[in-house]
Formats: sequence, structure tokens, C-alpha cells
Amino acid sequence: MTKASPELQVLYDGKHLTFVRRRGWEFVQRKNISGIAILVAVTSEERILFVEQHREAVGGSVIELPAGLAGDEGSETGEEAANRELVEETGYRAATLEVLCEGPPSPGLSDEIVTVYLARGLTREGKGGGVGAEDIRVYEVPFAEAYGWLDARRAEGRLVDPKVYGGLALAQRRIDGALVKSR
Repeated sequence: MTKASPELQVLYDGKHLTFVRRRGWEFVQRKNISGIAILVAVTSEERILFVEQHREAVGGSVIELPAGLAGDEGSETGEEAANRELVEETGYRAATLEVLCEGPPSPGLSDEIVTVYLARGLTREGKGGGVGAEDIRVYEVPFAEAYGWLDARRAEGRLVDPKVYGGLALAQRRIDGALVKSR
């Protein structure tokens, strides 16, 4: 998402990223995207979906929430991109997507804005695993055991994206609120 600015100086223009400077601050911009969708996807059996995939920047696999870029496949809404990415990565499609929060995931590094969705009413549409050579592994973990499962993976030396913990907390707050309201 490139934001036009008269003071914006392009330092390097790559295939997917542009490295820029504005008022002495250096940061990156992604090309041809309108946002990023992160999904806290919970099955009807109250299992949360995690994905694990290789991330070259850290030189290894990272456990994450399903996520992806909006607009990289052409014109689409955030919700359309969220469901497309959920199907590509996990094989599930959501009947409902509820916005839990929006904001910059790394405001000192990029101008990206992330929307975190709670995905419910999941139905299996495919095998998941990503597109091309992504080789994404999918885990279905009982929601109540998610923190312990993540702790065990970290104890094994595996990397966990910190946004996973934020997504869990936001989803738990929403799920608990819905349970209280329905009683």
C-alpha cells in the first residue's frame, strides 16, 4: 500500500517492497496491496487453526495465525481476501468474519495496516497447505489448550509469531462476551 507524499524519497524499489524515507524516517511499503488479513479461525468443535510455514527472513519455520495480503490477487474486499487466504492456507472457509481489531503490526518498519478477524462457521473446502511451494502445515488445537500447546512448541525451540497471542486474547474476550450475553 503506497501512500503518496511529496516528501517521500524512494531508496530502493524491489519486486514486492519499496524502501523509502520520509522526514528522516526509513520504512518499507508493500506493492499492490490494500491491507493484511489475520484470521483467528475457530471450528465448531472449538479448535483454533494455526499454520506453520518457512519464513526466509528468520531462517526457519514460524507458527502463525492464517493470514495474507488483500489486493495481491486483484480487486477484493478485506473479507474476500481473508476467506481466500483461509481456504488457501487451511482448506476452511468461514461463514462469518468479525473484525476484532485493526492497526499497524510494526509501525516503525512499515506502513501496513492489519485487520484481525474472528472466523467462525468453518466448512472444509480443500486441503489447504498454501499455493505453489508454500508448504504450509495446519494444526487444529483445542482452543482451551492453545496457550499450553504454543508453550510446548516454544520449548521445542520453534518460533511463534507474537500476534498469535494477541489474536487468542482478542478472540477469548469476544467469545467470553458472547457467552455472557447469551445466558
